[in-house]
Amino acid sequence: MTLPIRHRHGGLMERGFPWREPMTADFEELFERMNEFLGSAAAGPTLTGTVPWSPLADMHETDEAYVVECELPGIRREDIDVEVSESELSISGELKEREREGVLRRRGRPTGRFEYRAMLPTMKADDVHASLSEGVLTVTIPKAQGTKSRHIEIEG
Repeated sequence: MTLPIRHRHGGLMERGFPWREPMTADFEELFERMNEFLGSAAAGPTLTGTVPWSPLADMHETDEAYVVECELPGIRREDIDVEVSESELSISGELKEREREGVLRRRGRPTGRFEYRAMLPTMKADDVHASLSEGVLTVTIPKAQGTKSRHIEIEG
């Protein structure tokens, strides 16, 4: 993008917008405050209570299983519930707010109920394994025999 050239009184030329740093700082602060407002409006309480938040998670597939790694820092084992049904994995629980001294000036971490759901093909629900280490919940879901891939030879 080409910006206009302005002539200044000393014969110097300057490329850019007519405002200086303080004005751009004001715009940055305005955009930051609008983002906070919109974020709080989207995640705020509803008529039935608070909306659960969804933790960050990765899912990958190996030849034998599906592996879900879900970030749950600061959440105790007892506060996490992992359930599997025929074709769905559900991870839910609650991150309780810590008691603090003083006034909370900025909140960046969610608290309250959380929920993560993933639809999966046929799986062995009896052999699912879950472990929590360093704030990451790892759930390993073995594939059912019919879902493993195999090479098919073409006849003819």
